[in-house]
Amino acid sequence: MLPLTVQTQLLGISRSSLYYRPRQPSAEEVALKQRIDTIYTQYPFYGSRRITAQLQREGRQVNRKAVQRHMREMAIAGICPGPNLSRRTHGEQVYPYLLRDMTCAYPNHVWGIDVTYIRLQTSWMYLVAVLDWFSRYVVSRELDDTLQMPFVVAAVQRALAQATPVIWNSDQGSHFTSPQYQELLRSAGVQISMDGKGRALDNIFVKRLWRSVKWEEVYLNDYANPREARAGLSRYLAFYNHERPHQALNYQTPAEVYFQLIRTQERPG
Repeated sequence: MLPLTVQTQLLGISRSSLYYRPRQPSAEEVALKQRIDTIYTQYPFYGSRRITAQLQREGRQVNRKAVQRHMREMAIAGICPGPNLSRRTHGEQVYPYLLRDMTCAYPNHVWGIDVTYIRLQTSWMYLVAVLDWFSRYVVSRELDDTLQMPFVVAAVQRALAQATPVIWNSDQGSHFTSPQYQELLRSAGVQISMDGKGRALDNIFVKRLWRSVKWEEVYLNDYANPREARAGLSRYLAFYNHERPHQALNYQTPAEVYFQLIRTQERPG
């Protein structure tokens, strides 16, 4: 076996990187992010100013700059117009919002994608989901402990393996302005739509999904580790798709609406 020094030279990496251990977040940082997540989920129209004010009213010594940094790390931004905390990389392509004054008419007409923060007892993870707007059916999802691109790509690929929507909507975050993401959609013949800057309500159906996931699952179970989070979210999203009736769907489940209408569309004649 080659010595570590030779291996690192061949791979073109620093030997010191082999011994790097990521810094664990402090209990104070975890608690603060958990509180920001709760406030934002309850009041998604709050931006960093109001969240900072609420935290200060609760006696927390925090300034707006720190709240903005945490919100960026959590991939969240208020619905109200203001600084875009889910920033795209300079020069990457942004598409217009295609859904204004349009009614979603059938399954696979419009899909939405978004990323949300999932809290654990001592850290956090990120959940990405692809949602069919007409039926509220979760077509695919992925969970990871970083905001790196691969887990978003995996969710997109898994969704496209099942069907192809006419329009695919997202915010203007860096994941969705990346060439890798956009090429996947263009290759599938999908029309790309993006929320207006500072207009999270443009993707309201996915925001409502996150509210249900948080209040009906995440906050009730207080996951101790990633394994618990994966098991709990897998269980809940299966329940959400196949058992949980939706008032907006005349108390049918998303799966009933999604698959029933698809079968109807596929019938000859």
